[in-house]
Amino acid sequence: MGAIITALLIPLAGTVLGSAFVFFMKKEMPSYLQKVLLGFASGVMVAASVWSLLIPSMEMCRDMGGWAAMPATVGLLAGFAFLLLIDYVTPHLHPVGGPEGPPSHLSKTTMLSLAVTIHNLPEGMAVGVAIAGALNADAHMTAAGALALSLGIAIQNVPEGAIISMPLRAAGNSRWRAFLVGGMSGAVEPVGGLLVLLLASVVTPAMPYLLAFAAGAMLYVVIEELVPEASQGEHSNIATVGFALGFALMMVLDVVLG
Repeated sequence: MGAIITALLIPLAGTVLGSAFVFFMKKEMPSYLQKVLLGFASGVMVAASVWSLLIPSMEMCRDMGGWAAMPATVGLLAGFAFLLLIDYVTPHLHPVGGPEGPPSHLSKTTMLSLAVTIHNLPEGMAVGVAIAGALNADAHMTAAGALALSLGIAIQNVPEGAIISMPLRAAGNSRWRAFLVGGMSGAVEPVGGLLVLLLASVVTPAMPYLLAFAAGAMLYVVIEELVPEASQGEHSNIATVGFALGFALMMVLDVVLG
């Protein structure tokens, strides 16, 4: 039980750590640091989606022969569709000014915080799915693999926390308020993970679809949020290096721990 709670809380810790940047930086995060962190986070999430979610999903369906990839494909596309729907129906602001959802009277910093909070929910659900898979002997996942995914998501949550807290501070909020708002944006992750675990006994037959769904949701965040932000303006090459390092680290973590 202690290991499960730890795995659920690790991603939140990453968000809190990123939000704490507001105590150490007087102004906004340097562009080069933001780029490398966003690239690194993108690499981590792509690798986690492949090794920790999509591959186990297909391994669970190995007895389906040539159709083994079908549940993973359906789940992956469903994950993309779910996040796309959320983007359209919820007022929020993309970090680089993409579509902002329906009109809203909310401030830009509030909308940005809402965007990160929305996208943290499926990440928390991904951890819950991975833990449920580790508890299921037929899911081809281990507790170490679920922990690796949790660590990977925590790593990519660091820049997300900073992306919220730093603009809030620049808008005139106190450092503590900016820190608390940024940190609380990650509180939905353990909630999402716990919700999946509570329903694990019911959703066990759908586990291959859920693993791929979580992968699709995470990849949507990478494509829609992280990559555009990392590729804008100067220092895009640094973001590419960060992506390579993040992908390699998550790949190693999953293989070594999984």
